[in-house]
Amino acid sequence: MASVEQVRHGISQATEKARESVNALQQAVTALEEAQTALHQVTQGSSQSDAEQAANLLTQAVSSIGETQSQVQSAISTAEGYANRL
Repeated sequence: MASVEQVRHGISQATEKARESVNALQQAVTALEEAQTALHQVTQGSSQSDAEQAANLLTQAVSSIGETQSQVQSAISTAEGYANRL
């Protein structure tokens, strides 16, 4: 069985990786928002439903990533709380 310090160290490593993933997700959001802007600029005034659908899908992707970021942040907080109680 792992010692308390080993468990704390493992949790610290896990939360660091999780923080890295939150940063990567933020980069993805930024890229998707840039894609939305570019798409909007070139399809503005278009009557094609595909253009609107693509924009809506990008919006949904950004929203989903935001939800994922929140879940990861909650996991980090929960894990750190556990480590602090050891």
